[in-house]
Amino acid sequence: MTDTLVSDAPRTDAVDAPPGSFPVTVIIRRFDPDVDDEPRWQDFDVMMLPTDRILDALHKIKWEQDGSLTFRRSCAHGVCGSDAMRINGRNRLACKTLIKDLDVSKPIYVEAIKGLPLEKDLVVDMEPFFKSYREVQPFLQPAKAPEPGKERVQSVADRARFDDTTKCILCAACTSSCPVFWTDGQYFGPAAIVNAHRFIFDSRDDAANVRLDILNDKEGVWRCRTTFNCTDACPRGIQVTKAIAEVKQAVMRGRA
Repeated sequence: MTDTLVSDAPRTDAVDAPPGSFPVTVIIRRFDPDVDDEPRWQDFDVMMLPTDRILDALHKIKWEQDGSLTFRRSCAHGVCGSDAMRINGRNRLACKTLIKDLDVSKPIYVEAIKGLPLEKDLVVDMEPFFKSYREVQPFLQPAKAPEPGKERVQSVADRARFDDTTKCILCAACTSSCPVFWTDGQYFGPAAIVNAHRFIFDSRDDAANVRLDILNDKEGVWRCRTTFNCTDACPRGIQVTKAIAEVKQAVMRGRA
């Protein structure tokens, strides 16, 4: 078990710093439910390279300064989506945010994503997010099985119809950037609608009307206020707001 270093003045370890590195101040919004009544900010100084990522900074802090720092990460390559957090007020993946792309003349602020229950430091309870995801039935539901030995054939054009929304990695960056989601715990949120879109417009699927009925609800697509926060936050470049608009059109006119 790593010992926790308690210090009012976090140190900068410049002794074995690689050439080209420089000090960066990272201010993290900390919260330990066992000892804290409210979240608090704590600053750390770390030596970083321009090509390092925020995730690298968090690793250095955890491994070298404070082993109690808590955050999620897995693949570290922008695929698993587990390290979504707010960096300088914007939802990003820590593993894709390079130090050189931030203004290092100022402190870098890191905090948990908003709108989901805070568990500890940068970790939130993702269950409300995944509950909404499951409710839109994000899986293929064909009316009948394919012929023996045959696949479900789909044209290139049909596949392209929903290609953009297949890119979702369920990081919750879009959903937790949505002001409606922050204030309304019942709203499905952008990610759930994106994943419904992926199957609503799949020509091999026969349950589009079921999903459209689910989303034609007071907490469904009509709660979207088209602020584009979700599109700006998506680390995969999905046109989230466009997908939501297409689902709205399908609710009114049917799947085209």
